[in-house]
Amino acid sequence: MLLGLIAYLWFRPPAFVDDLAQPAPALPELAALKGQVVLVNFWATWCPYCRHEMPAMEDFYRENRHRGFAIVAYSLDKTQAEVDAFMQEAGYSFPAVLAEPGVAEAFGGAERIPLSFIIDRQGAIRHRIAGQVHAGRLADLINPLLAAPGGGPSR
Repeated sequence: MLLGLIAYLWFRPPAFVDDLAQPAPALPELAALKGQVVLVNFWATWCPYCRHEMPAMEDFYRENRHRGFAIVAYSLDKTQAEVDAFMQEAGYSFPAVLAEPGVAEAFGGAERIPLSFIIDRQGAIRHRIAGQVHAGRLADLINPLLAAPGGGPSR
């Protein structure tokens, strides 16, 4: 029974989801995605839970980008080269950029990672997820925003 609990927590660790309704920060990466539903993720290559959540993020991205879903993964690593090497080796296709100074603070800080925010098509932060995301959590929080009026991807 203990092994079952450990396995469950590894694959579906607890995360705290807060519902919000506040404007997203005015950042260049987000301005380019106006009209889409965006998952903003703070992570690092050295963070085991961050690495563990990324396959679910990639799968959800590949399955839903045609519906107007995008990801911006802000890495807290030291260099973009580290980030690029990790993303290429793992085969991830969503954008991952080094978090410039002030980016995490624009979202209220990222003292603990992984930390994610879901932004709706109108540019409002709808959810804050402190902890690891998984496929079910992504679907539950993002699919209603993708299906909301205002529909398809922005072009």
